[in-house]
Amino acid sequence: MNFKKNGLLLAIVIAMVIGIVFGAIINSNKTKTFKQEAAKFEQTYKGNDKALAIVKAVYKKAEKDSKKDSASGFSLLSDIFLRLIKMIIAPLVFAVLVVGVAKVGDFKSVGRIGGKTILYFTFAALISLTIGLVIVNVFEPGKKMQLEMPEAGADTGVKTGAQTAKNFIAHVIPQSVIESMANNEILPIVIFSIFFGIAIASIGAKGKIVIDVLDSIGHAMFKVTNFVMKFAPVGIFGAITAVVIQQGLDVLSGYIYLIACFFGGLLFFVFVILVLICFSLKINFFKLMGLIKEPTLLAFSTASSEAAMPKTIEALEKYGISNKVVSFVLPLGYSFNLDGSIMYMTFATMFIAQAYGMDISFADQVKMMLILLVTSKGVAGVPRASFVVIAGTLAMFKIPVEGLLLLLAVDQLLDMGRSATNVIGNAVASAVVAKWEGEKI
Repeated sequence: MNFKKNGLLLAIVIAMVIGIVFGAIINSNKTKTFKQEAAKFEQTYKGNDKALAIVKAVYKKAEKDSKKDSASGFSLLSDIFLRLIKMIIAPLVFAVLVVGVAKVGDFKSVGRIGGKTILYFTFAALISLTIGLVIVNVFEPGKKMQLEMPEAGADTGVKTGAQTAKNFIAHVIPQSVIESMANNEILPIVIFSIFFGIAIASIGAKGKIVIDVLDSIGHAMFKVTNFVMKFAPVGIFGAITAVVIQQGLDVLSGYIYLIACFFGGLLFFVFVILVLICFSLKINFFKLMGLIKEPTLLAFSTASSEAAMPKTIEALEKYGISNKVVSFVLPLGYSFNLDGSIMYMTFATMFIAQAYGMDISFADQVKMMLILLVTSKGVAGVPRASFVVIAGTLAMFKIPVEGLLLLLAVDQLLDMGRSATNVIGNAVASAVVAKWEGEKI
C-alpha cells in the first residue's frame, strides 16, 4: 500500500481497531468491578429475594451509568469531528450546486436531469425495500432469535406522528435559506440553489461574476475538508470507543443472526444489484469503488453518510463525472436515495412483527412497501429519520411500537452498514445519471 496515497484510509482502519480494543477493555473492567461489588451485597442479603432483586437492579443501573459517563468523554471527539464536517456541508452544497445548475443553464435542462435522477431513485428504492422484505421473510430473524420483549407501552423516545403533506412541504421548501443552512437541511438548500443557479444563468455576463465567486468558495470548502479530514482518525477512534464501552462486544453474540441477515442484504444490494446496474450501463463499478473507499469507510466508522459527502463529491469528479451531474444528483440523493436506510425500514418493521409472533399477509407487506416508498421521502432533515418512519409504519399496521427497543442495542452497528451503503448507492446513482446524460465515464 502506498502510505502517502492511502495514509488517511490506513489511519482510519487503525483508529477503528484501537477503538474496539480500548473500548472492550474499559467495558470489561467496569463490568467486572460492578459484578464484584454486587456479589458482596448478594452475600449479605442471601436468602432475601426481594432485597437481592433491588441490589441487582441498583448495580445494573450504576454500571450502565458509569459506562455512559466514560463513553461521553470519547464521544466528544466524535462530536467535534462530525460538527466540523457538518459546518462544511451547507456552503459546499450551495456553492457546487449553484455553479453546476448555472452551467446547465435553464429549467428544461435541469428538469431533464432531475427527471432521470428521480426515476433512478424510485427504481433503487423499490429494489432496496424489496430486498429488505425478502431477506426478513426468508431468514425470519424475529422468529428464530429468542429476545426478551419490552414492557407494553415502554417509551422508545421516537415520535410516531404520521407524515403529512404539510410536513413534507415544510422539509422541502425553505421559508428561509439561511435557516435551512443553519440547520444543515440539505433538501431545502437544493431547492433554493436550483432556482438561484438558473436565475444566474439567465442574466448572462452579469451572472458570471457570481459563478466565479461561488466556484472559488466551492474550491475553498474542499480545501477546508482536507484540513478537517486530518482529524478524522481521532473522531473515529472516539466514536468506536464510545459505542464499545456502552454496548460491549458481548451484545454481538445475542444479535449475530440479525446482524448477519441485514448485512447480508446490504452486501447483496451492493455487490449484486449495483454491480448488475453498472454492468448494464458499462460503468466500471470496481474503479468507482476504489475511488470512494475512503468516504465509504468514513461513513461506516462514524455511522454518518453526511460526513462522507465532501469527499464523495471529490471522488466522483475524479472518476470523470461532470460537476453539473455530481452537484445535482449527490445532494438530492442524501434526501431521496438512502438505499441502506430504506432497506432497513422494511427489514426492521417485519423483524419486530415476527418477534411479536404476528403474521403480516403478502398483500399487507406490498402495501407496507409502497407506503414506505412515499413516507421515506418525507423526513428529509429529521433526526433519526429511519426510526421515525419505522415507528409510524408500526403504528399503522398495529405492531407494538415499543418493539423498536429490540433494535436499540445494535442500531449503531446497523447504522454503520446503512450509512456506508447510502454512500455507495449515491455514487452509483451519480454515475448512472451521468451515463444517461451521455457522458463518457
